[in-house]
Amino acid sequence: MQISNKGIQLIKHHEGVRNKPYRDCVGLWTVGVGHLIGDGKSLPESWNKLFTTEEVDALLKQDLVRFERGVQKLLPVPLTQNQFDALISFSFNLGLGVLQRSTLRQNILRKDFKGAAEEFLKYVRAGGKIVKGLVTRRNDEKALFESA
Repeated sequence: MQISNKGIQLIKHHEGVRNKPYRDCVGLWTVGVGHLIGDGKSLPESWNKLFTTEEVDALLKQDLVRFERGVQKLLPVPLTQNQFDALISFSFNLGLGVLQRSTLRQNILRKDFKGAAEEFLKYVRAGGKIVKGLVTRRNDEKALFESA
């Protein structure tokens, strides 16, 4: 299964899209939709440019493959496209390790999809504080997960 355009748009909306390399919140060089440049510590001259929309989209698709494979490996159960997309967005933001250790995953493996949907809303903190943007993102992911 692959993420749909709806899922990609959700990620872009919440992550933001940058066509010029920038330092992220921890000082690593990044471009596009959170794509880490090399080891992130230095900006190679060849990357110091304005990226086209097509180049940004190609980097994102390349990055999403790891999350698609990871979600499929961690959740070997039938999922709808919308459930899969929501889980990719969640994992892209928090990492596959968080998904692996989560009650969200445990509920899905038990086929408790209603309980799983509620678990999205627990991941709204950064630095110990509730972050409005994460609340919005988790609500959007939950809504997508629950939609037909």
